[in-house]
Amino acid sequence: MGARILEVADGTEANEVFARHGWTDGLPIVAPTPERVAAALDAALLEPERILGVEPVRGLAITAEKVAINAVMAGCRPADVAVVAAAVEAMCEPAYLLHGSAASTGGSAPLLVVNGPIRTELGLHATDNALGGGGPNVAIGRALRLVLLNLLGCEPGVLDHSTLGHPGKISFCLAEDEEDSPWLPLAQERGVPAGVSAVTVLACAPPRQVMNEWTADPEEICETFAAEIRANQCGYSIWPGNYVLVVPRQLRDLLAAAGWQKADIRHRVWERARVRRRDWEAWGKRALAGRGEPDQEFPALESPDDLLVVAAGGAAGGFAAVIPPWLGNRARAVTAGIGVCLACGPEEER
Repeated sequence: MGARILEVADGTEANEVFARHGWTDGLPIVAPTPERVAAALDAALLEPERILGVEPVRGLAITAEKVAINAVMAGCRPADVAVVAAAVEAMCEPAYLLHGSAASTGGSAPLLVVNGPIRTELGLHATDNALGGGGPNVAIGRALRLVLLNLLGCEPGVLDHSTLGHPGKISFCLAEDEEDSPWLPLAQERGVPAGVSAVTVLACAPPRQVMNEWTADPEEICETFAAEIRANQCGYSIWPGNYVLVVPRQLRDLLAAAGWQKADIRHRVWERARVRRRDWEAWGKRALAGRGEPDQEFPALESPDDLLVVAAGGAAGGFAAVIPPWLGNRARAVTAGIGVCLACGPEEER
């Protein structure tokens, strides 16, 4: 079924109508006029009735037209909509666990990591304040929130039962700083051909910032990363899964100077990011600590490849961010091509 048309006097009335019906996230929207939606679909090379995905539990089909409407509402430019469409496709893959991540009390949000030429074409933000908003990242991330709200009914207290949630629910999108990184981009590590734009989406808990400006030793730097992951295991979730590690320029340069690639970081963190059952007692979880062998070990990563290393952030400061998975391996990162079918080959458009 196509979208219905509402007649309003102007953008102010459009905002009032949308807010009254609960079709917004509390922020002002851009009125999704037929002309704006058509321009968005044209830019993304999408037919309005194209089904971008089906919500696996309730069987709700998500059409390109309705995604474009929500992208316009979020403030996306026509050229941005291809990224939103690819992210929706990725979220509808069973591995992402869309229904569970949207409804859980755990309060996850979809993190988007964008790779490839489209980053520079759209002016996506990858350096200073990489996780704090900038460029079109905010509108693209917000578009997913509106899709969840308006197309899947993820209204707080109705389907979205997040106990607390986190600010990433408003928008959680960054681009990888491929130009200033000595490492292979995330999408290429996940099998996307060089020169092809892609987005990786993962249901995530809030980011946890860490800092180490007292060493140039790559093992010590990675120990800081692993220690934060261990803290997450004790304080939040023991389940292993796709952790995301965002490494800014200062720490990247130190690691690269020591000859370390992403694979070296992944392997070291995989070795060190694990806790024992007895560790929970120090976190006020004595009852949990006593349910098995005290020395039983729990790795945060089942394999080194479960760690997604992303080069992003400003040039100054020995900071990094650990972004934990929402429910371990039950919800996995999914990568989708932007404007291309990865399964069909890099030259074939949607």
